[in-house]
Amino acid sequence: MRKHLSRRKAAGLKRRIFVFFSIITAIAVLCFFSKTEDKTPVSETDKGLSGGVSDTLQNVCNEVYVEMQREEWNPLNSETAEAELHSGAENKDRDEDSEKSKGPKPYPEKWNVSSETEVIRTTYGEYSGKKFFSLKNGGQVVNYSSLTNSRLLEESVLKPAFKISVNEKPQVLIMHTHTTESYEPYIRSGFDPSFNYRTTDSSKNVIAVGEAIAEKLRAAGIVTIHDETIHDYPSYTGAYERSRNTVEGILKENPSIRVVLDIHRDAIGTESSITQPVAEINGKEAAQVMIISGCDDGTMDMPNYMFNFRFACRLQEQMESMYPGLTRPLLFDYRKYNQNLTTGSLLIEVGSHGNTIEQALYAGSLFGDALTEVLLDLH
Repeated sequence: MRKHLSRRKAAGLKRRIFVFFSIITAIAVLCFFSKTEDKTPVSETDKGLSGGVSDTLQNVCNEVYVEMQREEWNPLNSETAEAELHSGAENKDRDEDSEKSKGPKPYPEKWNVSSETEVIRTTYGEYSGKKFFSLKNGGQVVNYSSLTNSRLLEESVLKPAFKISVNEKPQVLIMHTHTTESYEPYIRSGFDPSFNYRTTDSSKNVIAVGEAIAEKLRAAGIVTIHDETIHDYPSYTGAYERSRNTVEGILKENPSIRVVLDIHRDAIGTESSITQPVAEINGKEAAQVMIISGCDDGTMDMPNYMFNFRFACRLQEQMESMYPGLTRPLLFDYRKYNQNLTTGSLLIEVGSHGNTIEQALYAGSLFGDALTEVLLDLH
């Protein structure tokens, strides 16, 4: 855990150094061209961040600021960061194996909670900024693509590219690329820094959350396969390649499947603190949920990514309309995560490693309710 976090800090520092020099370069270029133009007085409307800074420079600064803040609200470069941003090669994992030993990895029975650590309880609310926009019926999207927000808003109201059958052949596959991702045992002020929040105990990891979702679908007559194959232990590297092989095999045997959900949990924190994003739903705490819908920059072999996005938007809206506050903004970014295998493929982050297993299970149940409504509407 410490090793991964320190590497994230180093990566973040490098990115900030790059951003700093980018700002300096942009300012220098703008200053050079401003000297070649007519020295016309700058109106109040044209003033930027302060004094006589131009709109162009303001836009540059705003974009840089949003990018620098990205980890603060949505630190996706955690265990799931083996998917390489802006490339289609997520199988070239960045992280080293976190576990080399064979055999089961039990969930701790005893905890060495450090007084120097902190569990930060918070609720992520609505965001502002150029990259964020609100969906028609609730929830937000954060857009890290080159597509405009208005274009994505137009796409968000269109129907997905599939229909669902009830009480027939399998329609939904729930699986887990990072199967051993787990949670906090209960609400507490500090945590055990020696635990890396992974276990093969299926009652304590994301398998239990996936089953909570599957139970809701099955109760509504939506035939669902929940695959519990462990893809990230004992070797973490190559998890996405292994999960892809699993999904392809299941799809070959069950061509009726329309939806593939890869259930994860996020990781939000530092070496001394972890974040517990919660929403109170019907008097009970649920882990907040984030949908990730990948898009293609032309290098990822995902020609139908927009169909996934349409499905993601319906699901985001349904969750927020049924359970306000349950969602974090839907992430639309140049990521693949094997989402080219169907037109209903999404990655779902149910809480973070700071959430308790009870909060995550409740969130999974609520997510299952919303997903059921969306799918029945596509019947």
